[in-house]
Amino acid sequence: MTIRTAILSHLQQIVSASNRPSPKHLDDDLVLVESGLDSLGMAILVTRLEDSLGIDPFTDTQMTSPPVTLGDFIKIYENAANGT
Repeated sequence: MTIRTAILSHLQQIVSASNRPSPKHLDDDLVLVESGLDSLGMAILVTRLEDSLGIDPFTDTQMTSPPVTLGDFIKIYENAANGT
């Protein structure tokens, strides 16, 4: 399973379980606040990704701003996995 696939899968599961409307398209331009996740959902997503991928890029003290889009979020995880 790729990082992208894991993120999309967990995101869909969390949104579905929360009974919130799912976005029509999960593409890189989707703004995270429009993803169907609230702050608790986002925390659950990050926790699940840490459990499944062994990565928590948000502990990096060099991160200067939070991700805005789904593409930004995925890129943060991909870069953390690659050590960049």
